[in-house]
Amino acid sequence: MKLRKTYFLLVGLLVAVALGSCGGHSGQEDPDVNLLYGKWQEGTVFERYYADPIDYVLNNGDTVKVNGTTWDEGDDISEDEAQAFNWTLTGTTLKIEHVGVFITVPQVFTISKLSNDELVYYDAFDETHVYSKVN
Repeated sequence: MKLRKTYFLLVGLLVAVALGSCGGHSGQEDPDVNLLYGKWQEGTVFERYYADPIDYVLNNGDTVKVNGTTWDEGDDISEDEAQAFNWTLTGTTLKIEHVGVFITVPQVFTISKLSNDELVYYDAFDETHVYSKVN
């Protein structure tokens, strides 16, 4: 009987340790925010992350501070016509809020890889985006 209790105690302990190691963000270190700064490309879509906010003029003439822009050259949109956004990086969570005249549209992504030349993140629907750094 004592052996049986010890067995179940050990099995329970192993299960607890195994489950405890499954949480979080898969054991990866938090990405270095400094690696995010710059211009990134996925196909015809570009994103630029600024270290310091820039002035951006909205369609109605108002000027706002933003720290990112995105555009799609496949839709014949140039960097000069880019959609402005503000971003924050907390751990592996990248939050982007697109800035418009009347509203901001938030999006939340999880970064799975950020290096000098590659940015990989996915959204709540597990759609993965793979960007390469460009100059």
